[in-house]
Amino acid sequence: MAASHVQPVQGADYPWLKTYPPFADWAMPIPSVPAYKLLHDAVATYPDNPCMEFLGKRWTYTETGRLAAQAAQGFKKLGVTKGTRVALLLPNSPYYVASFFGILMAGGTVVNMNPLYAARELEHLVKDSGAEFLVTMDLTVMYPKARTLLNNTPLKKLIVCSMAGALPFATAVMFNLFKRSTVANVEEDDRQIWWDDLIDNDGIATYAEVNPAEDIAVLQYTGGTTGVPKAAMLTHGNITANARQVSAWYGKPQRGKEKFLAALPFFHVFAMTVILLVGLEYGAEIIMMPRFDLKDCLKNIDKKKPTFFPAVPTIYTAINNAPDVRSYDLTSIKLCISGGAPLPVEVKKSFEDMTKCVVVEGYGLSETSPVACTNPTEGVNKPGSVGLPMPGTIIEIRSLEDDRVLGVNEKGEICVRGPQVMKGYWNRPQDTADVMKHGALHTGDVGYMDDEGYVFIVDRIKDMINASGYKIYPRMLEEALYMHPAVEETTVIGIPDAYRGEAPKAFIKVRAGMTLTEDEIRKFMADKVSKIEQPAQYEFRDELPKSLIGKLSKKELKQEEAEAAKSGNT
Repeated sequence: MAASHVQPVQGADYPWLKTYPPFADWAMPIPSVPAYKLLHDAVATYPDNPCMEFLGKRWTYTETGRLAAQAAQGFKKLGVTKGTRVALLLPNSPYYVASFFGILMAGGTVVNMNPLYAARELEHLVKDSGAEFLVTMDLTVMYPKARTLLNNTPLKKLIVCSMAGALPFATAVMFNLFKRSTVANVEEDDRQIWWDDLIDNDGIATYAEVNPAEDIAVLQYTGGTTGVPKAAMLTHGNITANARQVSAWYGKPQRGKEKFLAALPFFHVFAMTVILLVGLEYGAEIIMMPRFDLKDCLKNIDKKKPTFFPAVPTIYTAINNAPDVRSYDLTSIKLCISGGAPLPVEVKKSFEDMTKCVVVEGYGLSETSPVACTNPTEGVNKPGSVGLPMPGTIIEIRSLEDDRVLGVNEKGEICVRGPQVMKGYWNRPQDTADVMKHGALHTGDVGYMDDEGYVFIVDRIKDMINASGYKIYPRMLEEALYMHPAVEETTVIGIPDAYRGEAPKAFIKVRAGMTLTEDEIRKFMADKVSKIEQPAQYEFRDELPKSLIGKLSKKELKQEEAEAAKSGNT
C-alpha cells in the first residue's frame, strides 16, 4: 500500500502550521488505496453493525458488503471491466451504495448523474462520458428518461431497480397500493435487466486490480454554472485521500456508533465523500433520504437520532425557519459540516443555538474530491472563514494579474495542491491545462489567508462585479444583508449600469410573518458597506432560484437580467 506524503514547496511558509488543531496532523501519511477498500475494511471491522437505513429498512455492514459483491459479479457478467463507465441515475438508496462499490470492485468507473436532469442534459453526459451501462429506478421521475437514452446514445443496457424492493415489507405493500402512480411502466426486453437478476449470484468475485494514483473511480461532472459541464476525473487515490483527510478532522468520533443523515444526494460529490465514504471510515449507520423534504428531515432527526449532519446552507436556513421546529428534538446532532455554498454567519449561529451542535464551514470543489479546507471541529472556528487546509493540502493565494504567490491578507485566486486534487478533466486537455498550472489547481475563487492560515473566500472570479474599476464582491454584500432579521435568503449579482459599467442588484426573500421595504433595507445597509458597494436595485421575491442540490443559484437571475437589458426592460 503506497502512502501519499506532503511535498512542501521549497522555502514556502505555511502559516496554518502555527494554529493547526492538536487532534489533526497536517503531515500525516495518507494511504493511496482502491476506493472499494473503504467498504471492505468497514465490513471486516463492523460486520454486525447497521450500515444503511432506508425508509425504515436496515442492512448490516456484512449485508451491504455482500450486496456490493453480488453487484460486482453481475456487472462483470454484463461486460464491465477495467475502465468501463457505468452511469448511476439514482436517488439516495441501497441501490446507489451497492452499485457504486460493485462498479469499482469490477474495475469500472462511476459516472454520477442527477436524476432531476432533463433527458437532453442526460444525453450529453452519457455521450460525453462514453457510459456503456446505466443503473436507474422504476420511478416515473427517472425511468422514462433513462429508457430514451437507449435509443439516443451508445448505452448498451439499463439496470432497473425496484423502489418497492428497497422498502420494509409493510411499507412496500402500502407503496404498491397508494403510490402506483409514481411507478413507471417498465418495458421488458433484452436491452435491460432488473436489479434482482443482476445480483442473482453467489457474490464470490475477485476485486479488480487498480492503480489508485492513476485509475479513475468517478467521473464527477461540475455544476456547469457557465458553459457545458465538464467531468472531473477523480482517481481511487483522490477520493480515498479526501475521505481520510475529512475523517481525521474530527478528533473524537465514536467509531461504530455514529449516525450520518444523508439529506444531500450521493450523486453530488459533497455527499458522496463526506457522508458515504467518511461514514464508512467511521463505521457509521448512514440514514438515507431519497430526496430532501423539510418535514421528513425534521422527523428523521427527531426519531432516528443522527449525530452527523453535513448539508448546504439553504437546508440549515430552512430548518432555522421551520414554523414548528421547536416541536422536534434536534439535540442528537453533534457536528455539521456546511459546504457547497457560503455559510452566512447568522445562519450558523441560529442553528448552533437551537441544536447545541457545532457547525463548521468548509470549502472545496468537484475537482478536489471535494474538501480542501474546513474550520476546526474543536478550537478556533472563525466566522466567515472556510478554515484551514486539510491534512496534506497546500493552499496558495496567487495574484490575478501575474499568478505569483501572495502573502497573508492579500486577495488573489485560491489554488490547491494535495492528494485529493483531480487527475484532470475527462477528454478536455486544454481545460485541464487552463486550471492546472505550476502543479496547483486554480479554483476560480477569490480569497485570502490570514496570518494564522485561515482561508476566507471573497467570491467567485466570475461573480465579481466591476463598478468603474472598483471590485465589488457579492458575498460581502450578502453577509451584510443577512444581518437584517427579516432577511431569510438573499443573493447579489452584477447588472449592467450605464454610468459604472456594472452595479450590484440584491434579491431578497423575506422571512414568513415579517415585512421589509426597499427604503428600510437601504437605511439598514447605509453603514454596512461603502457607498460604491451599495446595491443599485433591490427586488423582493417569494422564492429565490436554487440548484438541484439546494444551493442558491445566480445563473437564472443573471440570465433574466441579461434578457431584460436586451429588451430595454431594466
